[in-house]
Amino acid sequence: MPEISRFYGIVIYIFFREHDPPHFHAIYGEHEALIGIQTLSVFAGRLPARSLGLVVEWAELHKEELMEAWTRARNHQLPNKIEPLP
Repeated sequence: MPEISRFYGIVIYIFFREHDPPHFHAIYGEHEALIGIQTLSVFAGRLPARSLGLVVEWAELHKEELMEAWTRARNHQLPNKIEPLP
C-alpha cells in the first residue's frame, strides 16, 4: 500500500493490483474514503467534511499525476510521490 502524499494529517495511498474504477484511498484518523480519480467523488467510506474538501482540492490539482500513479500501481510499479497541499 504505497503512500503517495501526506498533508494536514491526511494520508493518501494507492494500492497495488486495485479494482476499477481508478481511485485512491484517503485516511484521516479513523476515517477512510475511496475517491474516484476521474469524478473526485467518494464511492466508499467517508471523511469529515473539512478533510474531504482538502482531499478534493489536492486531487483537482494533481489529477494527471494520480492517473499516472494508478497506472504504475496496477502494473506493480511503485507510484511516484505527489506534492502535498502547501
